[in-house]
Amino acid sequence: MNNNSIIINQTDQTALNRFFGKIYGVVAMGIGLSALVSFLTVTLFQESLLAVLYGNTALLMIVMFGQIALVVAASAMAAKNSPMALPMFLLYSLTNGFTLSVVLLAYTGETVLLAFLSAALMFVVMAVIGVTTKKNLTGMGQALLAALWGLIIASVINIFLRSSGMSFIMSIVSVLIFSGLIAYDNQRIRNVFEETGGNVGQGWVVSMALQLYLDFINLFLNLLRIFGVLNRD
Repeated sequence: MNNNSIIINQTDQTALNRFFGKIYGVVAMGIGLSALVSFLTVTLFQESLLAVLYGNTALLMIVMFGQIALVVAASAMAAKNSPMALPMFLLYSLTNGFTLSVVLLAYTGETVLLAFLSAALMFVVMAVIGVTTKKNLTGMGQALLAALWGLIIASVINIFLRSSGMSFIMSIVSVLIFSGLIAYDNQRIRNVFEETGGNVGQGWVVSMALQLYLDFINLFLNLLRIFGVLNRD
């Protein structure tokens, strides 16, 4: 390999690292916003949160359905490369911090911290695997997405069954699914960058940041449920 090829490869790698940096910068903003809102709600505004839970559940439902609309809007705007995609994503992260605080009330601070640190460590490990592996993860990713739909159906069924055992098993399966999706999504980022020669719009940055944010949040929530059950036992 001549010196010119080495310089070109180094330039491509630098551009790829910069691209990952943009995506993870947006992911960090989203997680940071959610964590801040959750912390403030659970600590400083806990009485107001309890008042909403026990006296104004309609407001909570409005927020939850509003979040779904925000995710759809952010995804649609990202697909159109709209400059409003990033504000929509950040607004979703902010409102999600509020709904997360409702879940966190059921757990001790130690359990929440353990779940968060475990999720962060697993996220980093799976992201590195996704970026560095030479194996094509497309087939695995498609299988995991299909399994995710199956899990959603099982979750709806369990609303009526109210089986704690089934819920625990689904949490374990969810951890495996979202861990795999983290690797898959990170490989997708690298593949799209290489296929387009680095000419990827800002909308795609927000789209992948949203996907990775959702991967992390779901990984965290399912680890939280698992640790919560184990700590009770």
